Amino acid sequence: MRPKRQLRRQLRAQLRDIRVLLRESGYSILLFLLVVLGGAVVFHLFYTFPAEAERAGQSPGLGEAVYATFSLIFFETLLPFPDAWYLQALFFIIPVVGLVAVADGVLRFGTALINKQARGQKWQVAMASTYSDHIIVCGTGKIGYRVTQELLKYGRDVVAIEADENGRFVEKVRALGIPLLIADARRSETIIQAGVERADAIIPCTDDELANLDIALDAREINPKIKVVLRMFDSDLARRVEKGFGIHTAFSGSALAAPIFAAAAMRLDIKHSFYVGDDLLNLSEMTVRPDSPLIGWTVADLQQAYDLSVVFHRGNQHGDLHPDPEQKLCTGDFLLVLASLATLRQIKTLNGEF
Repeated sequence: MRPKRQLRRQLRAQLRDIRVLLRESGYSILLFLLVVLGGAVVFHLFYTFPAEAERAGQSPGLGEAVYATFSLIFFETLLPFPDAWYLQALFFIIPVVGLVAVADGVLRFGTALINKQARGQKWQVAMASTYSDHIIVCGTGKIGYRVTQELLKYGRDVVAIEADENGRFVEKVRALGIPLLIADARRSETIIQAGVERADAIIPCTDDELANLDIALDAREINPKIKVVLRMFDSDLARRVEKGFGIHTAFSGSALAAPIFAAAAMRLDIKHSFYVGDDLLNLSEMTVRPDSPLIGWTVADLQQAYDLSVVFHRGNQHGDLHPDPEQKLCTGDFLLVLASLATLRQIKTLNGEF
């Protein structure tokens, strides 16, 4: 399915790119149309066939005049050479001006269409415009690059933004085959070009925590529903930002592991992540929904079926840090579970959260 989706995205990007190219060639196209239509109107109103012609004294119809002017641009004369000096002048001016417009337009359009590397960012913006429900990574330094790698492992679509085109990881990010915008993510138009209005999450992880906060607040203003995972170095400031601005997650400098950033953007209500050897474990919250198939299961059933640990259970009466394995799950029960990302997605899908 992924190759087909990539092919559709490439086709959509090509169509959008062609529209951009047409706008780039707009002046040449407009000049060409003015030459054709202007010449046609003049011939229709003022040109008359000479006496020796079969239609002596008559004027060409508007359609015929348009076709004659178009042909004249390419040195094909469908109308006999006129007697009036101003019409004679048109016979010399129209081919010159018309060919200049055609050559300029074709050259601009063709060169830009074929050589996407020369146009660089316009093609990257065209590709980014085809993404939706994706994750935007702002800053492709060491952390940003690893975050991007982890997200791609999870099968998520990523659009990256980097201010320094000579950055250490820029070429490596490009090699991942994702759109990379070389621009300042603090500018609203940059994250708009990255598709923030359609994005599922944004991860500002530059080396400047104030820039990260600026990007996060800007993204939230444009898309209030977007998931924000914010890189911060001051743990006290991180807590205040998370509480005061309603940003979903703000990590301090001691928690800058790329997999944790990526996991936090997965909409799985992850509260903490950590590695045990090579295994990434995640602590996540969930509430049993009214129509969930989990109703009636015991804690032991859930743990055995999905290879997870129920760390905490709270029902109508009280909470239990070590729930009884035979405790049955009911509508509205709150659970804190420890599991892998794949397992969390499975049980939350079963619970009707996706």
